Amino acid sequence: MALRLKSHWHNEDGGRSMEEIGAAIAFNAWRIALDKAINLHGENFVYETDRQRLDVIAEYLIFEAQLVDRLVHGALPDESRRELITALALRMAEHFADNARDLLGPGDYADAFIARFNERSVEYAEFNFTDEGPSYPFMRHLGFEIQQIMGTEHENRWVIDQVMDMDGPEVYKLVTRITRDLLE
Repeated sequence: MALRLKSHWHNEDGGRSMEEIGAAIAFNAWRIALDKAINLHGENFVYETDRQRLDVIAEYLIFEAQLVDRLVHGALPDESRRELITALALRMAEHFADNARDLLGPGDYADAFIARFNERSVEYAEFNFTDEGPSYPFMRHLGFEIQQIMGTEHENRWVIDQVMDMDGPEVYKLVTRITRDLLE
């Protein structure tokens, strides 16, 4: 089944704020991250707990935000870029927290997500991103973090390959399309 994403505005008239664009990207990013977490299970990778699955989703969300940040670098003024990425991260944290509360019960999931987001942002800043997309180390970092969450038991030791070779490139293509369409 194909993943249905919303990358066009219903009302084409009028400009959109960076907050509105960030919220729309975050909505789609959640759907992509959830789809990729489900896909890993479908490829026979094993989740031990719901927490583990949510942590994988968080890594995909953070990766997607890093992609958006790199895609808009130079295309938007610095202040607009900052507004967009802040709105995106905050909305991602809301989506994550809402779903974490549903699965795990009460907790401060949004702040934990933002802390992880900030930590990963520093790490991803070390990796190159060109017109062709994220570098090998950029993709490897996503795969490595997901492998750390899922462990190396069972078939999970190969999850890094699935993420780097299949899921990561597909996420990049989807996020690129969504970002460009919503910014038009």
